[in-house]
Amino acid sequence: MEYTVQKLAKLAGVSTRTLRYYDEIGILKPARINSSGYRIYGEMEVNRLQQILFYRELGVSLDKIKDIVTSPSFDGSKALREHREKLLEKREQLDILIANVDKTIALTEGRIKMSDKEKFEGFKQKMIDDNEKKYGKEIREKYGNDTVDKSNAKVKNMTQEEYEEVTSLESQVKETLAEAFKTGNPAGELAQKAADLHKQWLTYYWSSYSKEAHAGLAQMYVDDERFRAYYDKEQPGIAEFLRDAILIYTEMKK
Repeated sequence: MEYTVQKLAKLAGVSTRTLRYYDEIGILKPARINSSGYRIYGEMEVNRLQQILFYRELGVSLDKIKDIVTSPSFDGSKALREHREKLLEKREQLDILIANVDKTIALTEGRIKMSDKEKFEGFKQKMIDDNEKKYGKEIREKYGNDTVDKSNAKVKNMTQEEYEEVTSLESQVKETLAEAFKTGNPAGELAQKAADLHKQWLTYYWSSYSKEAHAGLAQMYVDDERFRAYYDKEQPGIAEFLRDAILIYTEMKK
C-alpha cells in the first residue's frame, strides 16, 4: 500500500512537518514523487519510519539513527529484536517505579507501613539498571563481576540520607569541575577539589577505594566514547581535564 505525506503522518501519529524534515535530512526519503509533486511512501518507507520511531522512543539522536538505518549492514529484523529487549528493560524500570508509587499511595492512606529505605528502592534500582545498560559490559570486564555486584548491593542498601548525599555530591563534582576547567590547570586547587569530590562520590558505590582503580576509571572516561560524551556534553575537553586532575590527585602523574 502507498501513502501520501498526510496519510502516513496520520497513520504513524506524527506531523507532516516531521516527515518532510526526515526527507530533508535524508533519514526517510519517499519512494517516489508522483506527477502532481506529492511524496509517495511504500512499505519499505513505512518499515523504516517504524524503526526511526522506535529509536526515538529509546532516546537515540536523529544523527545516530540516520547512521544506523542508512548503513548498508543495517538488519531490520535484528534491530526489532534489540528494540524489544530495550523496551522490556524500560518496562521493567517503569514497573519498579509504579510499584514504589503504589506503595507510597497506600502509605499515605494508612493501609501499609513503609520504611524510608523502601521509599527510595525504585530510584536506586533504576540507577543500577541504567548504569548496567550503559556501561555494565565494560566495567565488568575491567573490574570483574564480584566487584560490580558488590557495588550494586551497596547502592541498594543506601539509606535515605546516603542517597541524598550521593546525589548532591554528583552535582558538586560537575559544578566544581566546570569552574576548574575554566582555569585550565588540572593541578590547581579547584581541579584537585573536583578530584577529591569525585573520590567521595565513588566511595558510595565502591566497596573499597584504591588510587590505582580511581586512576584507571579516569582513563576510561577518556578512552570510552560514552563516558567522554557524558563529561564533554557541556564543554569539550572536560573528560581529559578530569582524567589529568585525578591522575595528579592519585599521584599517578606528577
